[in-house]
Amino acid sequence: MAFDADKLVDAEILGEEALELKVENVDAFKLKQLELEHELKLKELEMKEMEKIKVKELEMKERLEMDKKEKEDEFKLKELEMKEREKIKELEMRERLEMEKMKIEMVKEESNTKIQPKSEYFDAAKNIRLVPRFCEKTVDKYFPQFAKIAHNLNWPKPYWTTMLQSVF
Repeated sequence: MAFDADKLVDAEILGEEALELKVENVDAFKLKQLELEHELKLKELEMKEMEKIKVKELEMKERLEMDKKEKEDEFKLKELEMKEREKIKELEMRERLEMEKMKIEMVKEESNTKIQPKSEYFDAAKNIRLVPRFCEKTVDKYFPQFAKIAHNLNWPKPYWTTMLQSVF
């Protein structure tokens, strides 16, 4: 159409005003084209910014997940360490308890052999006359007979050797 308007103006069918309108239309067209190109570039920039934001969001999400996993791992590790310490403490307590039990038993044994209450006091001198006479010919009968007498009279076992020595 622009070509036709030039011919018509040259042929003087249309006036100079038609050329001005043509120039205005061309300028308006170019302006509209520039505006659309500008809008396109803005949209492209906006899309690039959105992509950058999405990438940053993904990176941040990954970082958060990694941090969360690290914290969970640290927590699990600390929990395991704490359980291990508890086991060690429990074993130490058991060892102490066993040692205390052994000490108590040792004290009991010592008290049974060394110190006896007056009601259970054993007087070897009074009981020596009850020990049977030793005869070398009947050794095989002597020891069972001695054990039977000592048992029936409730003599404490730690004194049996003392009583046997007193007869030889």
